[in-house]
Amino acid sequence: MSSSSSRNAFEDGKHKTNLLTLDSSSRCCKTTPPSSRASPSPPKQLLVATPVEEGEYPVVMLLHGYLLYNSFYSQLMLHVSSHGFILIAPQLYSVAGPDTMDEIKSTAEVMDWLSVGLKHFLPQQVTPNLSKFALSGHSRGGKTAFAVALKKFGYLSDLKISTLIGIDPVDGTGKGKQTPPPVLSYEPNSFDLDKMPVLVIGSGLGETARNPLFPPCAPPGVNHREFFRECQRPAWHFVVKDHGHLDMLDDDTKGIRGKSSYCLCKNGEERRPMRRFVSGMVVSFLKAYLEGDDCELVKIKDGCHEGVPVEIQELEVTM
Repeated sequence: MSSSSSRNAFEDGKHKTNLLTLDSSSRCCKTTPPSSRASPSPPKQLLVATPVEEGEYPVVMLLHGYLLYNSFYSQLMLHVSSHGFILIAPQLYSVAGPDTMDEIKSTAEVMDWLSVGLKHFLPQQVTPNLSKFALSGHSRGGKTAFAVALKKFGYLSDLKISTLIGIDPVDGTGKGKQTPPPVLSYEPNSFDLDKMPVLVIGSGLGETARNPLFPPCAPPGVNHREFFRECQRPAWHFVVKDHGHLDMLDDDTKGIRGKSSYCLCKNGEERRPMRRFVSGMVVSFLKAYLEGDDCELVKIKDGCHEGVPVEIQELEVTM
């Protein structure tokens, strides 16, 4: 990898961005030849954050957490997109039980749609580079992302995943209480991801219950620590002190579900620092492994990046 100077990943990037919502009623933004068929609508409603300047950009899919809306990640998505990435967040469901098989299936379907449909819905001057595709997910969405990348559950996509990111991933309510299908095997380095680079981010307060009535949102035994433990090289693990499981969401999450996100988990004092950290880590990781510029990632690892907006409680890297 090369190390070059670049804009601070924890602050907004240089690209102007736009937020789009695509569903079955969306029309193409780009014209297609008269002889071609109309581009297929996405299999799920999508929230898309895209640069608006002309260029070719890597694509990142973000899977939302349990019973959350993709719109709750708008600020995080726009931050990452401003550094030159197209972010895609499908709304995998409105209501769901413990089984995640439908989410695994839907994720694979959306990934396959990206190759045939995405370019027609983006601004005319914007081209998605799907040879640089990252899959990420938060909470239960993190589990789903790992499940899709592991290709063990029957729903496969032809789109190759270049990097995998788990944002405080969770596989159930506790060890022995995994949601089906279980992803964690409790065998170190057991994830066979064919040397795919993995980033795992954990919240320091995720293992702490808000009160006796609610369990921890990221319980020990099924959270980021075990996901990282089962990763093979190369893998990066960061734990953020004094911030909670939902602290990377938008500052203002509306509706009943949005309001509940403030009271279900043990949270930090404010969301902005954690959201900026997660956004910046995603940018730094993708710049390193998709674009060969590891300048900021190395500075963060070495503790000499002056822009880190939180206190890193734990850091572990296997190369």
